[in-house]
Amino acid sequence: MKKFIVALLILAGTGFTFAAEQAYEPSTEAKLQYNQGVDYYKVGQYDQAMAAFRQAISLDPNYIDAYYNLGSILEYLRQDEAALAIFKQIIVRKPDDYESVYKAANLSFKLGFTDKAKTYLSLIPPESSVYASAQALASNLNTDMQTIKTEKAKETNPPKIDQTNGMYNNIPSPTGITTDNNGNVFVACFSDNMIYKISPDGKKVIFIKTPKLNGPIAMVSDDAGNIYVSNYNANNVLKITPQGEITTLVSNVQKPYGLHVDGNLLFVSSQGTNSVLRYKL
Repeated sequence: MKKFIVALLILAGTGFTFAAEQAYEPSTEAKLQYNQGVDYYKVGQYDQAMAAFRQAISLDPNYIDAYYNLGSILEYLRQDEAALAIFKQIIVRKPDDYESVYKAANLSFKLGFTDKAKTYLSLIPPESSVYASAQALASNLNTDMQTIKTEKAKETNPPKIDQTNGMYNNIPSPTGITTDNNGNVFVACFSDNMIYKISPDGKKVIFIKTPKLNGPIAMVSDDAGNIYVSNYNANNVLKITPQGEITTLVSNVQKPYGLHVDGNLLFVSSQGTNSVLRYKL
């Protein structure tokens, strides 16, 4: 059972809401830090609470609830730029967390980033629980949600990877590389068991860091944006959705190495058996 920081809503009336439920299960160590952050908050020790949430994030970079509650405390303390940076991290990891998208829109509006606020608002669907709040914010921007969505749709052109020569630095033990249709580059790190995501503007964030990754080698993407990873030390192949959800697609592959996707077929080279596996997606 999760613990939530809810007193902010009572104290400030700022629209604080519960952190969204997530299927992702954080590590035990991260949960301990998260719970400590909740305890610190209850006695008004905000700095210690934020430090605990940051430690939880450091231990488990995909811990959405820890990001959300850290961002909400920063917002309550009117540290809007810092809060916005936190909610952006949530959106990178979980683009359909529309509570966080709305938070980013509202904070952008407060900071005077009108166009960025509209961009975030354009991402919120009508069926979202925060759509009414988004409509109200759009009204404060002297427009409405439908107009914003129409304008942003006209502006939208998928970003492209820089076509000039260049280099992405400070990536430990890089192995597999793949891209998606949005111009993002994904790089597997063998020794650190993580995957970096590098956006078209060159910003690098941790996309996946989980015990399920154990010696990632090759990576390949399909047309739907799913990423497949040859998990060399774990003898399996993982599937990662654009939202970061991880499942084991193929088990018991001895030392999987190279990957290739052709339509609905995935090919996996197995160094342990001197063979190539053909798998229907």
